[in-house]
Amino acid sequence: MSKLVNAFAWLIVVFSSAIYAEQNPISDMVVVEKSKRLLTVYAGYNPIASFKVALGRSPIGAKECAGDNKTPEGLFRVTEHKANSNYHRALRLSYPERIQSEFALAKGCEPGGDIMIHGLRNGLGWIGKFHSLMDWTRGCIALTNEEIEQIWALVPDGTKVEIRP
Repeated sequence: MSKLVNAFAWLIVVFSSAIYAEQNPISDMVVVEKSKRLLTVYAGYNPIASFKVALGRSPIGAKECAGDNKTPEGLFRVTEHKANSNYHRALRLSYPERIQSEFALAKGCEPGGDIMIHGLRNGLGWIGKFHSLMDWTRGCIALTNEEIEQIWALVPDGTKVEIRP
């Protein structure tokens, strides 16, 4: 009898896990399309969430040097979930990667850093979706506070982030 109970309990755990995973997918890729001002979260090849974003104040072209107010382009990873930030939650990206560092060095400048996907500045959450009417960051990718909360839960550290022109 105990074998039957154990088998039944095991089946409940397996099916519950499958149902939970289906309702709460975990991302393995984030794609930012700068030209569309769109961030899409993927689980496998399936888009599970999309958001309008604001970019760096000079959004055309890839980031070259610190202070150019451009959002970088390329393939990065989420390296940290940063709860204590000047913005409502932030996901730190692995910028600069080696290629960006070498490019900046060849230009005689620093590549910059602290590129993140983040919510609105602390205390300004009331702005909501109006934030995406213009590009206002120094190179980061900005969403509403509600949107960064969703991404925070869906996107684990190590997730690939592709930023396209």
